[in-house]
Amino acid sequence: MPPSELPRDSAVKIGALAGLCALLAFSVPTLRAESKTPVAGRNYAVATENATVSRTAIGVLERGGNAVDAAVTACLTAGLASPTSSGMGGGGFALVWSGATHQVSAFDFRETAPRGLDIGALERRPLEPPERGKLVGVPGEVIGLHELHEKLGKLPWADIVRPAIAVATNGFPASPHLASIVSYVGARLSVDAPLAELFLPKGKAVVAGTRLTNPRLAATLKRVAAEGPSALYEGAIAAELETSAASAGGALTTRDLAEYKMKTREPLHVSWEGYDVYTMGLPSGGGLMLAETLAVLNAEELKALGLGSGAYGHLVGEALRGALADRMRYAGDPDIQPVDVPKLLSQKRMGMRKRSFSAGITHTLPAFTYLEHGTHHMVFADRDGNIVSLTTTVNHPFGAMITGPTSGIVLNDELDDFTQASAVKNLGIRESPNRPRPFARPVSSMTPTIVVKNGVPVLALGGSGGMTIGPGVAQVLLARLVFNAAPEQAVAEPRFMFPTEGATVAVDPAVSQDVRADLTKRGETVTEQKWMGYAVQAIAFEGGKKLPAADQRKHGSALAE
Repeated sequence: MPPSELPRDSAVKIGALAGLCALLAFSVPTLRAESKTPVAGRNYAVATENATVSRTAIGVLERGGNAVDAAVTACLTAGLASPTSSGMGGGGFALVWSGATHQVSAFDFRETAPRGLDIGALERRPLEPPERGKLVGVPGEVIGLHELHEKLGKLPWADIVRPAIAVATNGFPASPHLASIVSYVGARLSVDAPLAELFLPKGKAVVAGTRLTNPRLAATLKRVAAEGPSALYEGAIAAELETSAASAGGALTTRDLAEYKMKTREPLHVSWEGYDVYTMGLPSGGGLMLAETLAVLNAEELKALGLGSGAYGHLVGEALRGALADRMRYAGDPDIQPVDVPKLLSQKRMGMRKRSFSAGITHTLPAFTYLEHGTHHMVFADRDGNIVSLTTTVNHPFGAMITGPTSGIVLNDELDDFTQASAVKNLGIRESPNRPRPFARPVSSMTPTIVVKNGVPVLALGGSGGMTIGPGVAQVLLARLVFNAAPEQAVAEPRFMFPTEGATVAVDPAVSQDVRADLTKRGETVTEQKWMGYAVQAIAFEGGKKLPAADQRKHGSALAE
């Protein structure tokens, strides 16, 4: 059934994003200003989810590094200071705008399934802790960051790894977000001795402000600085990661690590209302959702409805629900199961979908389940016009909770992002294009995005929060481009999420009762989104200024000079 003909009375069921994604962090001061207040600079800017991460990145820019250098440093530091959702044992996507060539490049260092993947185990998820290694994918982060730097970086590799070494050695304050997640996960961390040692000292969760060091990762980072990716993908550390994964039933091998390749891809490009929107193509399902959402909306109608109104939320919801249905039906690893994305985005097809929309009718989705979890998004801009929008992830908090006892590397559980056959049985398809297969990259919601107008960047953004990333990025983009909202307002604006279990729309607590009642009149089933893990980071460009904004839902940090 095409998304434009979704049944009005079919059930909505999306696998709940873990409550852990919902935990509120507290305000973290930035180097120059509270990130919740407007920040502006003419030379460079940074927006991340963690104050320590932003500070290391801005330090690289101050020392003459470019946006790519800052991104590498920040990503490595995030694995230390924001380890619940990032680290060298994971992977990610990056979009880069070159100030010299005015071109956008897309880099895919997403985790891949090992050759010995246990498909049967993934079909019978959820797995018990002794089998959690079966969810470990081949990590791509270090190779991805190194190749990104080789192609577009400026400072020597060792110089941009060194700040992360200093953070690991000298220590960093546990952020309120980190402390909240550790408290939520609690005793489950004891399944992994190194994690328990770091974050559950004497059996008690660390509290915000506790100074933490990570000597294991410090030693590993020193090797990475000296040897590059071979430090992880060959030799003793690779062997340790194989052994660690195997201890929990995993199939990761040294051969898988040695054969991992980063992919340079064409960004997904759509023209919309005079803007050139560049986002991540497959295996990013979030990029596809953003492109389809824009394809059925126009600025004039959105302005007439008003930002944040019930009518606005309903229309954006209709667009996102159709896009999500397409993601589940068509999105997969493009190297294994290609899909004709231009055909999906064709004017005729999107026009049919748009004509099915009605101000008083809500199209719900057939029941299906999709589980996806944490990420960390960050954005960087330098004085030479280079921009990086990068999302990194290990999936669940602390990934698979499997740590190399010597290396300190926490392995991901990204294979949980593959879709089970039972999850799509109501979609009218026999098997998901995102089904688990050896060497495949699971579809991700990560949506790094860069927007250009008349050849000049105007916005760079991306988000965290699993399945909420696509809707969050879309709404922040619309708030900025359509309503000219200040960056900090666009990021802070109450959001609608689509769909959620047992409802067609979930609203931020700040959404008024009048708006909720209006949504109900339009056929929406409304619930309140009590967790706040869906953070968006952005940098807007206006009048020669760089305007970073960090989402206070996870109390991020925005800095500029």
